[in-house]
Amino acid sequence: MSGGDGGQSRMERRFSALREAGRGGLATFLTAGDPDFKTSREIVMGLPAAGADVIELGMPFSDPMADGPAIQASSLRALKSGMTLKKTLALVADFRGSDSDTPIVLMGYYNPIYSFGVEAFLREAKAAGVDGLIIVDLPPEEDDELCEPALKAGLHWIRLATPTTDDARLPTVLTNTSGFVYYVSIMGTTGTKSASEEAVRGAVARLKRHTNLPIAVGFGIRTPEQAAEVGAIADAAAVGSALVERVKAGLDANGQAGPGLVAGVLGLVESLAGGLRKGHNGR
Repeated sequence: MSGGDGGQSRMERRFSALREAGRGGLATFLTAGDPDFKTSREIVMGLPAAGADVIELGMPFSDPMADGPAIQASSLRALKSGMTLKKTLALVADFRGSDSDTPIVLMGYYNPIYSFGVEAFLREAKAAGVDGLIIVDLPPEEDDELCEPALKAGLHWIRLATPTTDDARLPTVLTNTSGFVYYVSIMGTTGTKSASEEAVRGAVARLKRHTNLPIAVGFGIRTPEQAAEVGAIADAAAVGSALVERVKAGLDANGQAGPGLVAGVLGLVESLAGGLRKGHNGR
């Protein structure tokens, strides 16, 4: 990955800065275009000032099978409002007009990218200012489909590890992985429960024995206290379902963005970031 400072990418610079600050980062997930492009853009633009260190943007898809009900619903809201992959890339390009430091990762499924055309997608994603991809339905055995071309294009390929990824499987999962490793701390779909501190600590220690990449831990983090707990163990705490639920809570009776929606989402990000910053002395 090439970038400005000494050849480091934006992602590497961000995790270096977090290490120097002695704290875990906050990775925020929201579905691009939820509940509509304008509102989504407003939220994304406000994320860095609210305390997001890494932004994960979901690429809306009609059949997001690894996601729980909250994120599935957000994907459907975005699609209903006319969100497309092309508009998702436009959203990133808009964001880059005012922020050249915060890493953005696109997260989702292979189908929309395949339909878009792999070569065209990678070219446009790189030009828009995307830093990495998390594609949940492409296993390492299919790296030639998208992973290897993405790495060649200068995008990080971020892979998921789970509680069932054993020591025999881990080296395969970590091959071609870059940017960071996303540890899914619970089994099942997103947003349904959370893991114990002890389980997360053991899992992160095990991953660290296999890789020098930063570890982000997600699934089930909802409060500043949980974020601080994870941030004291891992390199980043990833929060998605709680933010997506906050978007839903801000909708009016017609399912449109209510007046307090953007402030409500950014306020939650601020409180999560505050938990991480307050708890950083424990690292």
